[in-house]
Amino acid sequence: MSILESRRHHLGEESELARQSSSQLEPQHVPAPTEEPAPEILEALSAPQSTIQDTKSNSQHETVNDEFRMPKKASLIIVVLANILLQMSFFIIVSSSHEYAEYLGGNSTFSGVVIGIPTLFSGLALLPLLRIDGGGYKLPLHIACGASIVGHILYSCAYPVRWLYLILIGRMVSGLAFTFWMYCKRYCSDARIVGVRRRTTLASFLVMGQGVGMSAGPFFGGLLYKVGFKNRIFNGFTSPGWIMAGVWLIFWICVALFFEDVPKEPAPLPAPVLQETEKLSEKANGGEVTVTTVKKDSESLNSETFSMTWGQWGVVACMCWFAMTCFFILGAWESNLPVFGADESNLHWSPFAAGNFIALGGVAAFPFLLLNMYMAGRAQDRHILAFGSFLGLAALLTFLALIRSDKVTYPAVFMCWWAVALGFNLASTAPVSLLSKQLPPSWNGRTSLVIQYSYYTGRVTGAIWGGSGVKIGMMNYVGLEIAFVGIGAVLFMGLWRDLKAKTG
Repeated sequence: MSILESRRHHLGEESELARQSSSQLEPQHVPAPTEEPAPEILEALSAPQSTIQDTKSNSQHETVNDEFRMPKKASLIIVVLANILLQMSFFIIVSSSHEYAEYLGGNSTFSGVVIGIPTLFSGLALLPLLRIDGGGYKLPLHIACGASIVGHILYSCAYPVRWLYLILIGRMVSGLAFTFWMYCKRYCSDARIVGVRRRTTLASFLVMGQGVGMSAGPFFGGLLYKVGFKNRIFNGFTSPGWIMAGVWLIFWICVALFFEDVPKEPAPLPAPVLQETEKLSEKANGGEVTVTTVKKDSESLNSETFSMTWGQWGVVACMCWFAMTCFFILGAWESNLPVFGADESNLHWSPFAAGNFIALGGVAAFPFLLLNMYMAGRAQDRHILAFGSFLGLAALLTFLALIRSDKVTYPAVFMCWWAVALGFNLASTAPVSLLSKQLPPSWNGRTSLVIQYSYYTGRVTGAIWGGSGVKIGMMNYVGLEIAFVGIGAVLFMGLWRDLKAKTG
């Protein structure tokens, strides 16, 4: 028994030593060093869970509201009406300018210069005006109203004094008013008042105004030509100027009463890209509260640190080319149709007939421009640009075939003009809205300016090219327009992926 008891005692000692050694191998619990959380995290931890969820939902709701922000209705209506009146002022002389210039001693090329010269002076006046506008719209709008009134009066006074160059001077003064075209585009993409998902919609408002102006302007110009020439002051050549001066005077009063300028604070940044998250949890009252802090990618939206990629430079070049091409072709057709219609043996148009023809094409395109306002919230800018350019190109090729085969008829020319007016008006929706979605808000003024100068270039050169179309040959006239669209198509296909942007 003594041997058995000594054996048990020995085994007990070994067991005790094994337990002690195993306890020494276990890691000791060392309290983690406490780190003082950030004040905003402490505040969030002290708040109830429902408050944190409400704050998150409110933030998401504000982001959505920012994307769908719209300007004040009265001011927006005034900007849209100003765009329509500017379009009417530009086009109301188209139907009779050829005869007016010939009466005063000019020719068809001079009438093309009269149509296109305002945009040249508008481009020259735009940069000095940008230095004094203070980032607002009220001063440029008042200048547009005053210059329009004076320009139309000078244009009308050329008949009684019988001085050819006075109609040119009057149109130069009107060019100061056309500076507001750039402000219309900038207003409809200004991040201070317009959300990113409403810019294409507002751009379609401007395109609708183009359709109204290019229809109503030539129509009323041709209709007023029927007034006759019994009165030296108010007759078929001068009545468009006198009536538009009166319309602008009434509109100027409405601007003074109802237009409200944009706020002076800087534009809000769009929703940031999430780069990094970190979580902090704490148990409180039996529940766990989790706070997530987000670091924002604000550097990419800062105009001082933002740098353009090669793809973005390509997009800017592509949009400038299409802006120039659209207005080159529209301006060329507007100034060419009265001259071509009077010269073509199958047509023999008077100024009244030419004005009606141009207006009829615009009226036929107008329902589709209204449909574009609906589609703008559902289709990407690049899709609208592709459809409009393809439709316009098809019309140009058809018109070229008609001229080559010498089968020019009223219905055939009308279908070509309708497709040109609709296609390139639709395509002109994209440039400003697309660039405003891809570049920071602080770049909106620069992009609006470069696109507007592209428009000016197209309008000036297009009007002169159209006025000279019969002299240089209609095959050459249409061929250059097709070449312009072809160059744009090459740019477009090469940059298809880079042209992607939000809808709306």
